[in-house]
Amino acid sequence: MAIFSAGFTGRPERGAGKSGIPPGQYVTREFPVLSAGPTPLVSLDAWRLDVTGDHGTARSWTWDEFRELDAEEVTVNLHCVTRWSKLGTTWTGVPVDTLLAELEVDSEFVLASSYGGYTTNLPLVDLLDGKAWVVFEYEGRTIDPEHGGPARLLVPHLYLWKSAKWLRGLRLQARDEAGFWERLGYHNYGDPWREQRHWDD
Repeated sequence: MAIFSAGFTGRPERGAGKSGIPPGQYVTREFPVLSAGPTPLVSLDAWRLDVTGDHGTARSWTWDEFRELDAEEVTVNLHCVTRWSKLGTTWTGVPVDTLLAELEVDSEFVLASSYGGYTTNLPLVDLLDGKAWVVFEYEGRTIDPEHGGPARLLVPHLYLWKSAKWLRGLRLQARDEAGFWERLGYHNYGDPWREQRHWDD
């Protein structure tokens, strides 16, 4: 998979030491784009979201089925490992708790996968109890493809690379498995408040 970055601009507000900003971050009003590979364009007719486990697909939704699930609006701060933070972003989406509500889950880890082949790994506990959503609106509008539309994972307490764009599925598994950036040396967990940017942080 080719790696490229696009859309980065200046640093309008230096945020080091600013209240509510993790160490080493600066505040931007823009929404920079950083993606691994080209932006996949996913039609809503073809879109699927699967939750899978060791025994195959546990749940699967079409776009229409997914949009029938109870959704909620959340306002959160975003922190990118490239050091920008964007404050007070508002998203609408389905809590991961809702997606897993009817499943008997004994796994401890999740590998999130995207259209386009991107993956990222997380402990399951970081997706539960109101800490993560699969979002489909940003600031009241459909999410632009470069920001992960039609739907992306949102895990705002971790660096933004853990919030997989163009979400295709969540694989529940007993063992942790490094995702795309994690295999390239980024931290396995990615807590911005502890500056867990790389494996040795």
